[in-house]
Formats: sequence, C-alpha cells, structure tokens
Amino acid sequence: MAEKAFDTKRFSAGAIAEFIQRALVAVEMPREDARIVAKLMTEADINGSDGHGIFRLPGYIRRIKEGGLNLKPNIHVERDKSGMALVDGDNAQGHLVMRYCAELAIKKAKDSGVAWVGTHHSNHAGPAALYAKMPLAEDMIGLYVAIGNANHLPPWGGVEMLLSTNPIAIAVPGKNEPAIVLDMATTVAAYGKVKTAVQRGEEMPEGWMIDRHGQPLTDPTKSDEGFLMPIGGPKGYGLALMFGLLAGTLNGAAFGKDVVDFNVDFKTPTNTGQFIVAIDIAAFGDVDAFKQNVDHIYRAMKASPTLPGYDEVLLPGEQSHKKRQDRTQNGVPIHSGLLKSLAKTANELGVVTLE
Repeated sequence: MAEKAFDTKRFSAGAIAEFIQRALVAVEMPREDARIVAKLMTEADINGSDGHGIFRLPGYIRRIKEGGLNLKPNIHVERDKSGMALVDGDNAQGHLVMRYCAELAIKKAKDSGVAWVGTHHSNHAGPAALYAKMPLAEDMIGLYVAIGNANHLPPWGGVEMLLSTNPIAIAVPGKNEPAIVLDMATTVAAYGKVKTAVQRGEEMPEGWMIDRHGQPLTDPTKSDEGFLMPIGGPKGYGLALMFGLLAGTLNGAAFGKDVVDFNVDFKTPTNTGQFIVAIDIAAFGDVDAFKQNVDHIYRAMKASPTLPGYDEVLLPGEQSHKKRQDRTQNGVPIHSGLLKSLAKTANELGVVTLE
C-alpha cells in the first residue's frame, strides 16, 4: 500500500543519491567517499528512516564547512585479535567508518565464527539497521549499537542530560520470509523524529518528551525545554547506560558529559563510539535449516490471533520492509519543508538541486 502523500513530492533513489553526492563533492569530500556516503544515506530513506537519510545532509554539510569533519581520514585498526578489533575512525564521516567496521567484522567472523568490532573517533552514521543488515548478505546475523550524538535523556529520576538515545539494531535472516530486523532507540522516540516534526510543523505525541516539571511536552520547537522519555521507564534508562558503556567507554569514545551535541556544535570532533557484531550462522549449524526455522517463527507470529483494534501482528522490521517495497517502486516521499532546506543548501553550494 502506498504511503499518504501529505505535502510531499517523490524522488527516485538514483536522483537522491546523485544530489547527495553532488553536494558532498562540492564541499571537497573525495568523490568515491561521497558516492559511498550518498548510497548509504539514500538506503536509509528507502527503508523509511526519514530522520537519518537526506534530512541530515544540511547538517553534515555545515559540519564539513566548519571543520568538524576530517575529509581525508586514515580509518585504521588500532587493536586486533582473532574475534575483535578496535578501529580509529580518524573523525571521518560515520558512514565510512561503519562500512569499514562492518566489512571487517564480516571478514573476521568467517574465520572466528563471531566478531566484535568497535570504533572511536567516528561520527553520526545514520540508522542502526543500516549496519546490522550488512552481515545478512553473508548468511550472518548482525548486531549494532551506537552512542547518540547528543544527550537528550537524564538518568531515571534525574534531570541532567547524561545519556542519549543509544540505539540498537539486530538483523536475523530468513529463507523465504523477510529478515527480522529490530531497530530501536532506548528512548520512546529517536531525536531525529523530533527534528523532522519541527520541519513538518507537526506536534509530537504525548509520551515522547516531558518538560522539567514532569509534564507532557508536545511542541517540538520547545524540545530544549525538556527531555526524551526512556522506553519502559527505568529499564530503558538501564539499557541506554549499558549500551553507552559498551559502545562508548569500552571503545575509548565519548560518553556521558563528554558527548558533543552535534546539533549545535559543528566544529568539535564528536568522538562517536559504535560497535558491530557479526555472527556466522554456519558456525552454529546448518544455515538453511536455521533460516527455515526463522521462517517458521515469522509465520507463527503473523498467524497469531489479534486483540480488538489490531488488524495484524507485525514483526520487527516489517513496516520498514513494506516502505522499502513502496519507495523502490514509487519513489521516496520528501516533505516540502525539507525540499526548501535542500534547495537552500544546493544554492549555497552552487550545485543543481534535487530534481
């Protein structure tokens, strides 16, 4: 089923990727790096991660212009053992760092069965599922965790912003059914959704944020007057904390008070931490049998009787899969507010705008 149009216009994935690449090359990102970043950003949009695709381009461009990003990085392995590696991202665009890490984890997992690759001095890299899904092509399970690039969450019961959305994604392949892909923030909503709500002139649902008096905050333009809510109350806070220790502290990356808010500071290196785990299914048993079992579980979940008011049971990643099918066929819908922002960016850079 096609998505509702609202105040949007649709563009092909090719047109979006070409525009992103033009813009990045205009600010002197090497052409091949720009092509890779553009492809991954477009992939985010195709999958329905609207707060992490082309929406982020103006912010990335500004960070590059203000010197907060290294356009000629030496992304390299700093520490290495058979089933792990620590990568220095050298303040490169996060997409480049995480693509490097994912490829390295896959390569290592082919030998060791399981491989964990962490990084420091990386940057924002888009949606978590983008990287968790990369091992699927090699009959592997992928797991990805990142430190969010701004603190919008206090510890449970506190008011000081010491934590971020710290997302996790896990991707498990099926044989004939779509992969089961969990991609979630440890907050009720990712902050990217708050930013897109601002641009679209929409209100936030109650439950996303509260103000410092504990009252619901639904005006996204006043988000700095409150904070995001963790999923499951103290359980979400606990997950955000532990993910931060694993993706940040363990890797020598920023966490807690050291996290740089990339929404307001475009010059300071963020020292973002992430990690990806690749799990070779063949190390545990027959790959085909495993995938068939995943299909069986998928179908059992779908066949579950529904509560009143629910049309169907959805699995993690199913809505994203449906959006991918629609957007591949009909194009990616881009809101008029974002189109104006992109046109302004194109004009400033002297490149042809999205068309």
